[in-house]
Amino acid sequence: MTTEYEDRTSSNGAGVGGVLIAFLAGAAAGAAVALLYAPASGEETRERLTSAARDAADSARRGVRQVKGTMNESWQRAVDAAKDAFEAALQRD
Repeated sequence: MTTEYEDRTSSNGAGVGGVLIAFLAGAAAGAAVALLYAPASGEETRERLTSAARDAADSARRGVRQVKGTMNESWQRAVDAAKDAFEAALQRD
């Protein structure tokens, strides 16, 4: 029997948060490389990099909030399951 957490975990053990962080890091790196190789003035490139960095930071913040929400929900389900098991054990005695 597998738990919901195990079902949402990839084969190498990286959970949703790990996959999300890897995706965001790859997107940020790809954007930075694209901007550095684009033909533009130094000032324009710096502005683009600043904008891309802000966008990446915003995306990371949204991702962190989403992962925290998922973790809080998982934690609450685990607490509820433990309470139910404890109450069931008390009923058997």
